[in-house]
Amino acid sequence: MIRPRGGDFLYSDQEVEVMRKDIELMKSYGADGLVLGALTEDGRVDAELCMELLAAARPLSVTFHRAFDMVHDPTVALESLVSLGFQRVLTSGCDSSALEGLPLIKRFIDQAKGRIIIMPGGGITERNLQRILEGSGAQEFHCSARSSKDSAMKFRNSCVTMGAAFSAPEYGLKVADVSKVRTLNAIARNTL
Repeated sequence: MIRPRGGDFLYSDQEVEVMRKDIELMKSYGADGLVLGALTEDGRVDAELCMELLAAARPLSVTFHRAFDMVHDPTVALESLVSLGFQRVLTSGCDSSALEGLPLIKRFIDQAKGRIIIMPGGGITERNLQRILEGSGAQEFHCSARSSKDSAMKFRNSCVTMGAAFSAPEYGLKVADVSKVRTLNAIARNTL
């Protein structure tokens, strides 16, 4: 993913330079594709910046990330992404999760008519994947497939936290879970 920081998707000149360098680096390391996105201050796809980043990413496949879920008008934004040449768009249907945004994801797939791949993402698990795929008609999906793993640290300072009250515990790790990936792949194969 080409994203210089968390937060919004309106980038400074310095952040754009970081994105350019990250694209060069990913290409030099043999990435198969990239995920990126940028918006204007009024919530539209930043077509000028996206064109520049797409040109830098060629010949790689490029997905527009969930910045799409923060646009002012997703119907217009989808047409913009098609005309810019993105191969796919990652979306939760402009909602908190793909399951909650399912009706809009289905509308995006209908609107796209195969011109761009609509990839549901956001809160997808083995419990809801089949419903999301069947309800949307999507052929691809994105999920973290993570589980928690306890830290190998023997000494643990319980007096110190490293962030906000709701941050992840210091002695816990989120890791990709191979069994979840296998289960999700099996669900997708049986559904599609």
